[in-house]
Amino acid sequence: MARILIVLTSHHQLGETGQPTGFWLEELAAPYYVFLSAGHDVVLASMQGGLPPLDPLSRAAENMAAAGERFLADKQAMLQLVNTTPLVDIQAEGFDAVFYPGGHGPIWDLAESPHSIELIEAMLAADKPVAAVCHGPAVFRHARTPSGDSIVAGRQVTAFSNSEEAAAGKQDVVPYLLADELRRLGGIYQHGPDWSDFSVADGNLISGQNPASSASCAERVLARLAEPGV
Repeated sequence: MARILIVLTSHHQLGETGQPTGFWLEELAAPYYVFLSAGHDVVLASMQGGLPPLDPLSRAAENMAAAGERFLADKQAMLQLVNTTPLVDIQAEGFDAVFYPGGHGPIWDLAESPHSIELIEAMLAADKPVAAVCHGPAVFRHARTPSGDSIVAGRQVTAFSNSEEAAAGKQDVVPYLLADELRRLGGIYQHGPDWSDFSVADGNLISGQNPASSASCAERVLARLAEPGV
């Protein structure tokens, strides 16, 4: 049995708009149940600890997936969500893999967090999977290899596409377009059709494009953990 950490944003405001944001429900719920169903232990953490903000749009009927409905009705899952561990209290040595859900929040807090950067670098240095979906790959932005290169340089990655950001009407709100930023860092950015399931794995660096990619991104984590020597 592996011990898998899921790290959520604590950022609740969309730029300077005053509109709420946070984590995207499906991007937490789908991986949560993929990992649990495989018999693994799942620990929830967040930037500030306690109850992290849920993007209300992810609870809208048109965005609600079955995993999200299941999570909201799951007393044990909700108890874990209310009591997430502060990221500052997390050590890489205690986990076999880490997964970052999106929602727009991570662009503002987790991407810039020294604790998150340190965690990612330590996990990769220990040959452990690091995964992120949708806007979650923003957390790759400042993480470096021991030689000082970006962890995405020369590696296949995906994240929320520019066209999806435009369709969401947030292209002028976010501080940068994530797909462009990953390319700037030397990542080999790939994507599928808008809103379709698309995820990639390049060694221990695993990423998913959008909410629909949450489960397949988590499945890639399981596949990596199942490889000999991991």
